[in-house]
Amino acid sequence: MIPTANRACMALLAAASVAVAGCAASGCTREALKAATDRYLIAQSTGQLGWVQSALAANATYWENLVRLDPSNSTLSQPLRIDHSRTSYDTVQCASFTEIIATDPARPYQIAMQLHLDAAANKITKLDGIFTTTGDFYFNASHALHYALLEDWGPLSAAERTPRATLQAAADAYYDVFVNKTVVVPWGFPCTRLEGGYIDANGTCDTDIPDVTIHTVDRRYVVDDRVGVVNIISNFGILGPDSHEFRIINGTIRRIHSMTLCRPNFNCGLAMPAILSEDVGF
Repeated sequence: MIPTANRACMALLAAASVAVAGCAASGCTREALKAATDRYLIAQSTGQLGWVQSALAANATYWENLVRLDPSNSTLSQPLRIDHSRTSYDTVQCASFTEIIATDPARPYQIAMQLHLDAAANKITKLDGIFTTTGDFYFNASHALHYALLEDWGPLSAAERTPRATLQAAADAYYDVFVNKTVVVPWGFPCTRLEGGYIDANGTCDTDIPDVTIHTVDRRYVVDDRVGVVNIISNFGILGPDSHEFRIINGTIRRIHSMTLCRPNFNCGLAMPAILSEDVGF
């Protein structure tokens, strides 16, 4: 007998397979990207690589925290209890970005995963993720889930949307101001910034930009103008592997979610905010 959880996964995978097949002739679509992303999420939630292996291109690569790994020796091979996931779709680059939160005290994670798809072959060519857990920058999965559930990242109206190039330029300006303090960042109001599980900006995000020079290397973008989202995975200078996700409305930055690896120093050598030790009810 097939376990109930696996039956549910099989039903989802069957629907995903139909969606992928139906999109084969029409190039990269949100439906094809969703089908591929669903396969990845099933694999990560079960730790069973078979859910995604059949969808991988022969030359597919898998990355964790900017390091290429064999999936069989990665976090993907370990089941995670996923409490939250939210995905944006980039049909221009044929890529998706998924924010994942797993609050299980035994294996807590916040994951930022970019998936790249070969539309013609309907095969995943790259899985590229930032994986943060206890000890990483302001990490607290329960707090992150609390705030994520309060937010609306749904589709924007036509009047609220921003052209793709402008979306990317707004996100780039955020990074560039760490090098050149005269760069104009299109801050919106209100704006919140969630770093790990800590809200360190609420009302305005034009605050706490450190007075140091931080060069961002190897920016990897996923852009979804339908929801006003830009995700960038990069090597964030002195901090290292990092993901920043921006919600941009009417050309201005209104929300930021970041995940930053801290190794070997706990919380990148900084003091943990006291609020992160408090219970948020999960």
